[in-house]
Amino acid sequence: MTTPPAGKPRTTTGASSGTTADPVRRRISARVRILLWLLFVMAVGLVSVATTTRSILLRDVDHRVNGLLAQEAGEFANFEERGVDPETGRPFTDPSRLLVEFLVRQYADPDEELIGLVGRPGTSPAQFRQPRDIPVAVPLHKDADARRRIFDSPDSTGTLHRASGEIRWAKVAVARAGGETEAAFVVAFHPGREQAAVNAEFRILLAISGVALLMTTGIGWAVAGRILKPVRLVRTAAAQLTEQDLTRRIPVHGRDDIAALAETFNAMLDRLERAFAAQREFVDDAGHELRTPITIVRGHLELMGDDPMEREETIRLVTDELDRMSRIVEDLLLLAKAERPDFVTPEPVQLAELTADVYVKARTLGERDWQLAEVADVEAELDPQRITQAMVQLAQNAVQHTAPRQTVRIGSRVDGQGVELYVADSGPGVQPQDAEVIFERFRRGTARRGTQGSGAGLGLSIVRAIAEAHGGRVRLRDTEGGGATFVLLLGEAQT
Repeated sequence: MTTPPAGKPRTTTGASSGTTADPVRRRISARVRILLWLLFVMAVGLVSVATTTRSILLRDVDHRVNGLLAQEAGEFANFEERGVDPETGRPFTDPSRLLVEFLVRQYADPDEELIGLVGRPGTSPAQFRQPRDIPVAVPLHKDADARRRIFDSPDSTGTLHRASGEIRWAKVAVARAGGETEAAFVVAFHPGREQAAVNAEFRILLAISGVALLMTTGIGWAVAGRILKPVRLVRTAAAQLTEQDLTRRIPVHGRDDIAALAETFNAMLDRLERAFAAQREFVDDAGHELRTPITIVRGHLELMGDDPMEREETIRLVTDELDRMSRIVEDLLLLAKAERPDFVTPEPVQLAELTADVYVKARTLGERDWQLAEVADVEAELDPQRITQAMVQLAQNAVQHTAPRQTVRIGSRVDGQGVELYVADSGPGVQPQDAEVIFERFRRGTARRGTQGSGAGLGLSIVRAIAEAHGGRVRLRDTEGGGATFVLLLGEAQT
């Protein structure tokens, strides 16, 4: 291997320089691929049909020719065996006389020659019958070489291939007393015209097949385009989707697989839109709600002096704000998880037992007159942990809006085909203008009594998310005698 001289730069090929671009991969659309496969299968089918038809027609020609040859040969053999010379009234003794008497009584079919051959030296025809319109340049009775080859052949039937055309023949030999052939009756058939007719029909079939392929190309192109239109819409919609615009949907028509694909894609877009919306909402809510406690923590830390009492108070305030921030983040994460399919894990649950457990846990939330109003003795399909979380949150909300020793009732019942779990308090209730907004994030009602909790207004949003994850909903009703009743309306009960 040689080394370039010093000071002279080493050259490299373009393939190894790293500057060559990858070849552009040419894509063939699904529409074109479908059309090509359709045309290929149809072309193979049409050619197979045309070829099979041609083979069947040629076979029919062979059968007809073979039958005609056998018939003519059989007639001559029967005449030779049973015929008598009209001049003598006795069986024929002269082969030439036999051939002449037989041939004068025959009529040749189209493309057929009936010939009597006498003697080996010249094999000259003693007599022949031939239609006038036989389409051959050299008939057998004028082709001495062909007659000699047939006369000398040891076979009784055969095919003679000539430049002027094929001949199918059958021969009945007339032997001398010693057994040597002295004369022969030959029936020859020229299948060229019938074979040409079959080939013409074959070409017509091919022409019709070509026209059918052209028509199929146009129809297939239109049909494939119509069928694949939703697929193109899916591709276009996917290409135009951005994080800022997830609202595009594909119109669904029909009930076929393509329509099912469009529906599945639309459902995926719905999930993506909800996921991105939840993500943006989480970021917006977190930024909005955490800004205030962060400002408070920073302000207190910046103003904190050296006095131990002041430092202790500042640390207490900062710790309280950090705890509030932690609760806000946990609640926001819980709401974000509500969009996931595994947010709830339903299982068969005895509703009476679940209601009693919630009642026992709620009694520790505050000094109230807790009452277990009623229980539904049925089995329901739900997530016991999430339902307990929602009910405890409603109980906590009731504690915040009631005074000590006021009544809070917890219960469950069957309503129609569904089940209800509820928490009813005897507080001031909810103002009508607040009934529609209290389930939204960071929204609080205007009427608040009792202990002013440090919540961020996410509790009822969590309750609504848990109810909707079960396929149900949460409703606000007035309590008889004053107060508010929050009801979880869930799925069907199982007796």
